Amino acid sequence: MLVAGGLAAAAQTSGPSHATSPAAVPVVVELFTSEGCSSCPPADAWLIDLATHNYVPQASIITLSEHVDYWDHDGWRDPFSSASFTARQNAYVQRAVGVEAATPQMIVDGTAIFIGSDRRAAIDAITKAAATPKAPMSLSWAAAATPTVTIVVPASPLTAKASVTVAITEDGLRSNVLRGENAGRTIAHASVTRRLSDVGHTSADGSFKLDLPVKLDSSWNRQALRLVAFVQGSTRRVVAAGSLRMADAPAR
Repeated sequence: MLVAGGLAAAAQTSGPSHATSPAAVPVVVELFTSEGCSSCPPADAWLIDLATHNYVPQASIITLSEHVDYWDHDGWRDPFSSASFTARQNAYVQRAVGVEAATPQMIVDGTAIFIGSDRRAAIDAITKAAATPKAPMSLSWAAAATPTVTIVVPASPLTAKASVTVAITEDGLRSNVLRGENAGRTIAHASVTRRLSDVGHTSADGSFKLDLPVKLDSSWNRQALRLVAFVQGSTRRVVAAGSLRMADAPAR
């Protein structure tokens, strides 16, 4: 679990490992997917591309693969699935007009929703999101006995009374699917969301400070992990975001 602690000072934010321009705007791309869905592997492959290539230079793309559980009853239980991701997807579509939950489904910055394998729609949505103002967010690793991230959001009208969410994602995962619609296929994934937690809310002026110790599962590959933090207001639009590599956290 993620455990909240005391306060700490601001420091530097780190973005994705692929090259971006110095003024690149963080854009959060969520893919709702399932290994039990035969339409999903192309979207999984597209997310890998988005995580590793600079398709929109003005954007610093932060990817999250969230595996829903409603395909788990059709022959194959996705090992990365969670009912919490299904609930998150439903919360998004309930706010949208004429949109239903489906897989694969991609959501950019909490607002643009489309078929997860639609590359043109993704590039257009990311480009638009990168041109939309965001508040700054500062992330850094604190010197502590356990990995601890310092999250700082300065005061801004954009982030007033908003929720702060932290995710742990893992790259380089793959599954040999034995049953269901993808039986016999090997599916590769990027940015598999291992844990997603709401860690607090910004104040009335939009500011937020938190030291957050991060507990990792021993089965996860630390070198492939990334910590993602983002702020969402009442409309669910992402108004601030950032990420750090877990491999850069001080080890003791």
